[in-house]
Amino acid sequence: MTILRHIGRTALALLRVAAVLVLLSVMYVGLTRVVPPPYTPIMMLRVYEGLSDGKPVGIEQHWVPYEQISPHFIRAVVAAEDARFMRHDGIDWKAMEDAMRYNRRHQGRKVRGASTVTMQTAKNVFLWHGRNYVRKGLEAWFTYLIEHLWGKRRILEVYANVVEMGDGIYGVEAAARHYFGKSAADLTSREAALIAAVLPNPRRWSPASPTAYISRRADWIQGRMGGVAVPR
Repeated sequence: MTILRHIGRTALALLRVAAVLVLLSVMYVGLTRVVPPPYTPIMMLRVYEGLSDGKPVGIEQHWVPYEQISPHFIRAVVAAEDARFMRHDGIDWKAMEDAMRYNRRHQGRKVRGASTVTMQTAKNVFLWHGRNYVRKGLEAWFTYLIEHLWGKRRILEVYANVVEMGDGIYGVEAAARHYFGKSAADLTSREAALIAAVLPNPRRWSPASPTAYISRRADWIQGRMGGVAVPR
């Protein structure tokens, strides 16, 4: 009987902790619906990596509202990263099934992912990078929260302002200034496509000095931009 009581108390304590964590996560997501998120975990990680390697890296970021971001860039990101962005609820189950089928057919080759812009935003703002089940579960939870508490427009606004775009460069405004010497509002269709083209590995590629591969990818993105739907 004593053992059962101990198990019951432990289970109750765990439930209380879980309830507090859920409440705190909901409150924080609600807060960041109107307040720009502070420094993200990936920013802190890059600073730490720079200090560890003896190559200190700063944080260049300039938050701009959705209205001051070129529509070309919004369309470029959706075209490049998540063409069904306006039609899914945060997780694109169809893209996930397609990726699983592709990876089964091409075992041993480069793995195809199905991460949506919502999922990437949840990971960038609230979590650390990794592939374990705990982190993936938290990513799904925060994806659900921001999809329903923020909405599509806010998700794109936050994504555009925090995404890594080079060594120490975060967000479209910092990227536009650094690579093209202009504000995010003035990006052309080509410039927006070039920035979106390097997002899979922005520390390796530069939109200002595109390789042949990046140029081809930017061409592909530009070809899709006209057909994607984005929030106004």
